[in-house]
Amino acid sequence: MKTKAILTFTIVLGLITINNKIMAQNYIFPELPYAYDALEPYIDARTMEIHYTKHHRAYYDNFVKAAGEAKIDHLPLEDIFSGVSAYSPAVRNNGGGYYNHMLFWKVMGPNAGGQPEGKLLKAIIEAFGSFDKFKADFENAAKTQFGSGWAWLAVDAGGRLFVSQTPNQDNPLMEVAAKRGQPVLALDVWEHAYYLKYQNRRAEYVANFWNVVNWKKVAELYEAALK
Repeated sequence: MKTKAILTFTIVLGLITINNKIMAQNYIFPELPYAYDALEPYIDARTMEIHYTKHHRAYYDNFVKAAGEAKIDHLPLEDIFSGVSAYSPAVRNNGGGYYNHMLFWKVMGPNAGGQPEGKLLKAIIEAFGSFDKFKADFENAAKTQFGSGWAWLAVDAGGRLFVSQTPNQDNPLMEVAAKRGQPVLALDVWEHAYYLKYQNRRAEYVANFWNVVNWKKVAELYEAALK
């Protein structure tokens, strides 16, 4: 009996451990994919360090806490976002901040810029008429977002690209978004993303963003969104 009890306890403990690992894998704080100074001179090292270690980390920590309190920490972020109005502002704001920044880091990189190629470029031209028109629309979304927020390039349910803007830490995956879709490119226009270097010159920050866009990663995200 004692051996059986020990075996049962071991199995239960193992299941708990596995379940905790699965839950932990849902929400991990990712490593920054490049050094803090990798995007110089367009995004300065000090801004990158503070943005990643303070702002992004706070969103992550607060989201994990809020999701745990709401007993939804077993759900993928996309599922939470699809019904986000049912949850607390802490879940919405911090979950958005956690996800949005993960995407933001991914779509930038050193030795980047230029323009996309192949299927993504073709899709951009089909949706906007030209790559330059897309850039103008995206920049306009970023510059005209009043207060804090984001500019997006996303894929709608029909597989077509669109540009949008969202306030605060909302994103196109959320049911509250005016335009819904799968984001493939994001630009943070909260002041903490650029103020140390650019002060109130948001337009200059937005224009310089094109120098750090990792179009290869954006193309990968686009392909994934189509599936």
